[in-house]
Amino acid sequence: MHTFEVKEDFLLDGKPYKIMSGAIHYFRIRPEEWYHSLYNLKALGFNTVETYIPWNLHEQEEGKFDFTEHLDIQKFVYLAQDLGLFVILRPSPYICAEWEFGGLPAWLLNDLDMRNRSSDPLFIEKVANYYEKLFQQISPLQVDQGGPVIMMQLENEYGSYGEDKEYLLAMYNLMRKNQVNVPLFTSDGAWDEAQTSGMFLEKDILSTGNFGSKAKENFTQLRNLHQRHGKKWPLMCMEFWDGWFNRWSEEIIKRDPEELADAVGEVLELGSINLYMFHGGTNFGFMNGCSARGRKDLPQITSYDYDALLDEQGNPTEKFFAVQRKVHALFPDIKQSEPLRKSVLEPAVAQLKEKVSLFSVVELISQHKSSKYPENMEKLNQNYGYVLYRAKISKHSDEEFIRVIDASDRVHVFLNQAKIATQYRDEIGEKIFCHPNEARNQLDILVENMGRVNYGHKLLADTQRKGIRTGVMADLHFICEWDQYNIDFSKLDDIDYKQPWIEGTPAFYRYEFAVENPADTFIDLQKFGKGVVMINGFNLGRFWNVGPTLSLYVPASVLKTGANEIIVFETEGEWASELNFDKQPKYKEIQEG
Repeated sequence: MHTFEVKEDFLLDGKPYKIMSGAIHYFRIRPEEWYHSLYNLKALGFNTVETYIPWNLHEQEEGKFDFTEHLDIQKFVYLAQDLGLFVILRPSPYICAEWEFGGLPAWLLNDLDMRNRSSDPLFIEKVANYYEKLFQQISPLQVDQGGPVIMMQLENEYGSYGEDKEYLLAMYNLMRKNQVNVPLFTSDGAWDEAQTSGMFLEKDILSTGNFGSKAKENFTQLRNLHQRHGKKWPLMCMEFWDGWFNRWSEEIIKRDPEELADAVGEVLELGSINLYMFHGGTNFGFMNGCSARGRKDLPQITSYDYDALLDEQGNPTEKFFAVQRKVHALFPDIKQSEPLRKSVLEPAVAQLKEKVSLFSVVELISQHKSSKYPENMEKLNQNYGYVLYRAKISKHSDEEFIRVIDASDRVHVFLNQAKIATQYRDEIGEKIFCHPNEARNQLDILVENMGRVNYGHKLLADTQRKGIRTGVMADLHFICEWDQYNIDFSKLDDIDYKQPWIEGTPAFYRYEFAVENPADTFIDLQKFGKGVVMINGFNLGRFWNVGPTLSLYVPASVLKTGANEIIVFETEGEWASELNFDKQPKYKEIQEG
């Protein structure tokens, strides 16, 4: 067992301790890859790993908790301990992290009277139920109980959101109630307003800063703030941004390795550091987050490579070696070692075996609900992915128009199974002209939730309720009597590929390819439009030909020796008879402006 304290220095077993930490999110990499990433962090010469804990994965349905397999936080932490690493946990209800809804469960949105991330008793009750189960898992991992956890976070960048100190007190009381004994901290931007709003002096909670450069300037601001409040706390950058995340249709963001190493060295000369990220990983499934810029929501891509010290696979980049050299120059006695590298498959091709339109099989792979008016995704218990809305409309003239009122995020509109419009962002709500050719016509609207906002004021916006929120109008009246189909990607084995494939409609494409020795690879999706890819039942995440990425990372652990099944769900009607697997990711050159 150890002791860990926050005095004028961080003290491990009573001796000064410089925290040299890197962020690895266990939920963004497969469990089979945890050792590889943690080993490489130790090889860098660092002594601590930091991770967020996403509420929306551990309690995907209210009252149903999961801490198994890829969500086995105990296994991840003990593996870090076995490698000689200490651990910082950030279990706050909200994590940001460019993660869907900042880690908040989407089912919270069903309570229209509750204010999330506040002292609202309704919200505190939800957090309390989650914390009771979560801390049964993580409280035994603390250093005073023989584990490696030295600190935990109270809240995450709250100073960039609110100033509700009653909320912070409630979080503090819940953590102490659940036997959290290690020091707690807050992390906010280093400037005055963010720190003052987010810090919690009432309980002497350490405040740390988040920044990616200018350590002297930022640490001076942080030190001055501490001193004004009579604190002599150690300085720590809890998120030193060594790269950045990426959004659809925008250029990949890169940072010079040597410049980064110098900036990291500046932090280490003055205080402690947590590299955000050390290994970014992947937003598998539907878990990518979304930026909020003005009135627009800008979803982030599937890859969370982050231009970090390890690439998306977990292999060392030039940044790794530049920072490793800087650490050695500053602390020559720290043990370092060669990092591990993963192999990749030789280029391969998978052949198309079958294809079928979504319209032909939707009843087989969905949960169905009828209602007078269309309901949003959360009310339909479809928190992520897609919903197909269907209604019948009568013909009144040769040319008519409909309007989808108040929907998120992207809609495909079909009349009698022929596409008549795709709308996104500001286009939703505009008139869609059509030419009905039957007395009664089938209207289908496929709505995709592209990811909820993870940062800022829009956490409370009604736009974070996905699907159709208000209704659909024909001429000047709302259409009634809707069938709604929640597409369930766990039921893809039920697809009947003998049913028709309809050109230009959303469809499933099934491919097969054989593997002798599973290894990492990348699926080239340049010939496809938009959708998601499943390999052997595992959802790799979204693709979109607007770039900047035109491929998806495939971890070796989702492949198997022998035949492998790939199912591509594609929504734009763009497909290919072959799927190519390559050694490296594919990128699209984006023209700015």
